[in-house]
This record gives sequence, C-alpha cells and structure tokens, in this order.
Amino acid sequence: MNDFIDKLQAVEDRYDELNELLADPDVISDSQKFTELSKEEASIRETVAKFREYKKVIAQIADDEEMQREKLDPEMDELVKSELSSLRSQRDDIEEQIKVLMLPTDPNDDKNIIMEIHGAAGGDEASLFAADLFNMYSRYAENQGWKVQIVDENATEVGGFKEIVLMISGDRVYSKLKYENGAHRVQRVPVTESAGRVHTSTATVGVMPEAEDVDIDIDPKDIRTDVYRSSGAGGQHINKTSSAVRMTHLPTGIVVAMQDERSQQQNRVKAMQILKARVYDYYQTREQDAYDAERKSAVGTGDRSERIRTYNYPQNRVTDHRIGLSLNKLDRIMNGELDEIIDALILDDQAKKMEQLRNE
Repeated sequence: MNDFIDKLQAVEDRYDELNELLADPDVISDSQKFTELSKEEASIRETVAKFREYKKVIAQIADDEEMQREKLDPEMDELVKSELSSLRSQRDDIEEQIKVLMLPTDPNDDKNIIMEIHGAAGGDEASLFAADLFNMYSRYAENQGWKVQIVDENATEVGGFKEIVLMISGDRVYSKLKYENGAHRVQRVPVTESAGRVHTSTATVGVMPEAEDVDIDIDPKDIRTDVYRSSGAGGQHINKTSSAVRMTHLPTGIVVAMQDERSQQQNRVKAMQILKARVYDYYQTREQDAYDAERKSAVGTGDRSERIRTYNYPQNRVTDHRIGLSLNKLDRIMNGELDEIIDALILDDQAKKMEQLRNE
C-alpha cells in the first residue's frame, strides 16, 4: 500500500510542478512546449483529483478509528461504526478507480483520427455496407459532439462506397474508435436478391491517429510527388488541369492519391495529411506487433484482416467476436448508438491490462 501511495504522491507532485510551469511566461510564449505540458497536465488531472479525494477519506477513517478508542456512549459508538463502514467502502471504490486511472495509457488516445472504410468481399452489397458503416460512425460522432469531414470518397453506381476516407475530430476520438479497426461482416438479403437469400459481405475499417508534426518528421526527400489530370465529376476544369496529386513515401512504399479538391495545392495538403497518418500508423503498428509478440498480448485493436464484428440483419443482432458480446439492437447500433459496445471493449481492454500488471 505504501508503494501505491508513493506512486500517487509522485503524480500529485508532478501535477503541482506542471501547473507552476504553465504559469511561467517563458513556457506560455513557447506554444509547442505549452501544448505538451498542457496535455500532460490534463492526462493526470483526474488521477490527482481522485487521490486528493482518497486522502480525505483516509483521514476521516483515521479520525473515526481514533474516536472508537475512546469511551463512547452506545448511540455514538453505533454512529461511528456505521460511518466507518461507509468510509471503508468508499475508500475501496476509490482505490479501484485510481488503479484504472493509473493503467498505462495509449499516447494516441487524445488524438483526432483518419478513418478509411473499404467495401471488401461482396461487390455492390459490400459497397452499400461500407456506406451504412459511414452513416453509423457519422451519427455516433454527432452524438459525441465530434466533427466529421469527408477527405476522399470513391462512390459506386448503386449508392455505396468502394472507399471513403474521413477525418473525425473532437475530444479523445481515438480512445473510443480505435477498437473499430478490422473486418466488419454483414449478413442480410441484398436489395438485388430476388430469391430472398441471405448473403454475407464484408467491409474493412482502418482507424489511424492523426499524426502531428511532433509525432513524425517525414523527410521531404523521402516523398515522390506526381501530378496528373483528375477524372470524374467536376466539369471541364478537372480534365484541363493537373490538379490530382499522388504521393509515394519511398521507405515504406505507402501511396496516397488525392483528386477530391479543385486545386492542386488543396489536394497536396489533404494527401500529406493522410500520408503522415498512414506512415505514423505503419511505424506504430510495427512497434505494437513486436511488443505484442513479446508480451503475447491479445488486445483486439489489431489489423484490418481480423474479423471483429458481425451484423446479422434478419435477427437484428450485432456480435463483437473479440469479447463475445451479442446485442439484439442492430437497428439502434446502425443509427449510431455504439456506446454499449465501445464501453464493453474499453472495460475488456482495462481488465487485460490489470491482469498483465498483476502478472509482472
């Protein structure tokens, strides 16, 4: 227990130090330093608040135990016993909350994301399902107060998407949507199916934290940029000017093509934004794969080939295969009510981390 208290005291000391630094004019004038320290302060604020609450409860318990050692009348003694019981229960609850807050955190949790949704196996039906997933995430983001921006899209004639790329920005977007990474399977009767047979199709979802300049530094010499004439909607302007941009990151072979905007400069900005996120994700994933191989960790935020969830329309059921959770609420989930699934995934992730800590 002393080790537990010592760790928390060190966190509180650092919190006090950070608040002093954030009031320092030299730090305030350095925007990058100020941002870094502000993020660190915010990341431990809740832990410190809980620790201070915990210390108050411990002090109250000590006072009540001291009173018990004195000669009290029966009524007062019963009152103190009742209060002690309540305080000890409160202490235990706060301890568990603090343990969760002290778990190792993902440094990307507070970032915005770039999400890529691809229609995979299933042709037109897969593209329609990709559009359904786009609508689901858009509604969920709206419920969270987040902002959704379409960065690029490749629509199909039936009203679906071969691919759609979004940027979702807001408070701690990655911390919740990182669990959506993987293959999503749908079972339903396609609109084109005359015999009423249930078909299975898939769409893949990729979730990447938005990479900031402080996260990754890409050498311009490592990028090959090609410009070409756009194709598709947009009138004569698109075909007459070389506004489309293709960027290739030579060390990784990652390619981003962008022709969504009317000007080459706008396409360059968007392409670089996505390229940074993909390169950052590439190196992060390589590190995570090595870490997971060493630790034998099985936290399911894995690669896009991993089948993570099935959406069964005839039975109005959604099943998350990583945690064995089935909910007969498909209609509500497709309308953006993802909280129950995401909260369950977060709790499962926390439980795995707690187990790892106990085994160390």
